[in-house]
Amino acid sequence: MTAVCNPDAIIQRINQIQATLPPAVRLVAVTKKLPTEALRAAYAAGIRDFGESRVQEAIAKQADLADLKDITWHMIGRLQANKARKALEHFQWIHSVDSLKLAERLNQISEELGCRPHCCLQVKMVPDPPKSGFELEELWAELPALAQLTHLKLVGLMTIPPQGTAPEAARAIFCQARDLAEQISQSQQLQIKSLSMGMSGDYQIAIASGSTMVRLGTILFGPRPD
Repeated sequence: MTAVCNPDAIIQRINQIQATLPPAVRLVAVTKKLPTEALRAAYAAGIRDFGESRVQEAIAKQADLADLKDITWHMIGRLQANKARKALEHFQWIHSVDSLKLAERLNQISEELGCRPHCCLQVKMVPDPPKSGFELEELWAELPALAQLTHLKLVGLMTIPPQGTAPEAARAIFCQARDLAEQISQSQQLQIKSLSMGMSGDYQIAIASGSTMVRLGTILFGPRPD
């Protein structure tokens, strides 16, 4: 199925959503499977943060949008270790650092490339077998090792409630993540200033619970192509 792009509709939806967001909340437009025309429409509406889930897809779009110099690219999908180098070459943010092993790999390559990307640790606040991410006990145990990775800016947490989570349960998960960020910062091992929480169906709850970055796709662009 080919994506249908209506630039005027995209711009209108983005303007409506942006008008409701607090100034401190960063809007990352999730553009996986969308044509570059949709990204250009979002850019025209003021979007400068774009989130992609697949490295190769992002690289192709970045080539098509090379004339737009001030875009920040966010890797929001699961990152395989063999794609780490390409990801670091093409993304300024990695939201899905889901293990110490991946973090160490990213740190090593960042040193080689001379870059220092912003990273979020993906955390599972409640059991959720289909998703990757740090379990809470695991995260606390590995924090000292993570704090030694000086070629990464480990400044955030990212969490996604299990599919089908009711609004009040989602609120509790987001609040727990906010509290976890505060506890980690108080431990002085890492300073967690960013909370990547909230998608099209729950971003308002996430913002009320302390999110500083929301990852919105469908609500901005409409249904995705298959």
